[in-house]
Amino acid sequence: MKAVVYDRYGSPDVLRVEDVPVPSPGAGQVRVRVAAVSVNLSDWEGLRGSPAYARMGGVRSPARRTLGSDIAGVVDSVGEGVSRFRAGDEVYGDNLALMGGFAEYALVPESALALKPAQLTFAEASTIPQAGAIAVQGTATAVPEDRFLINGAGGGSGSFAIQLAKRLGCHVTGVDNSAKQDFMRSVGADEVVDYRKEDFTRSTQPYDRILDLVAHRSVFAYRRALAPRGTYRCVGGSARALLRVATVGGLVGRLAGRSIGIFAVKQGPAHFEPLAALCVSGEVTIHIDRTFALDQVPAALAHVGEGRALGKVVVSPA
Repeated sequence: MKAVVYDRYGSPDVLRVEDVPVPSPGAGQVRVRVAAVSVNLSDWEGLRGSPAYARMGGVRSPARRTLGSDIAGVVDSVGEGVSRFRAGDEVYGDNLALMGGFAEYALVPESALALKPAQLTFAEASTIPQAGAIAVQGTATAVPEDRFLINGAGGGSGSFAIQLAKRLGCHVTGVDNSAKQDFMRSVGADEVVDYRKEDFTRSTQPYDRILDLVAHRSVFAYRRALAPRGTYRCVGGSARALLRVATVGGLVGRLAGRSIGIFAVKQGPAHFEPLAALCVSGEVTIHIDRTFALDQVPAALAHVGEGRALGKVVVSPA
């Protein structure tokens, strides 16, 4: 089978398409013939080996030669003990533990997969697992009339989070680069901020909730941006910013009557299927910016990693 592989961290230039053996599923694993895989910022981080947490399991070289976690496809074979799926089932899920989606076949733990809704295409389904879990959990505690800010709102998780926060009755502000301002408005943002021109932490009206997908500032800046009893949670960003939030964010927040911390995303179908149901009903819209072929994975990763994607980017190995 064909797969996009790499042996060292770096730019998209280190990626190449190779013919590799079709993997055999082990106990509890499902082999999926990949029809679509969406690109996440975690793929870009895994390619570059930066921030530092992207090297977990492989400090000097990648632990997995093939990236790509959010897959959708058809079950081809199942390993010993698998009972929920059989050959021919259409499935989707977040294969973050094993990766391997940028290939014609991928091995996935049974627990990571769900049956694909018939109303969604493979490409649409592939956009949901990781980005959807982040968006669902990141907006779960919002209440009507919250002033809700999403930093990095023009990408996959952000565009879902805008829509979910609006469904909950929040006043939503989206922060991203200048090319994404109109897109954020189109998915429901009440206000938009170009981070290159404006510092959202110095807003005259503080926020009740902040979901930060690309944290880079100090905990004191985040404290300043929060209203009394406000909540800040980050799920991605620079290692330095995440470390500061993890170590002193809680204390800084408590002293000011706010809550500042890291958002630990729970994985698995239970955490992304609720969003899929909303997509099927038409209450949430899936936005696919572009679709790339397998040999275009370097370009697909660059499009996401360089902040040019509006919503999600999908790779189709077929």
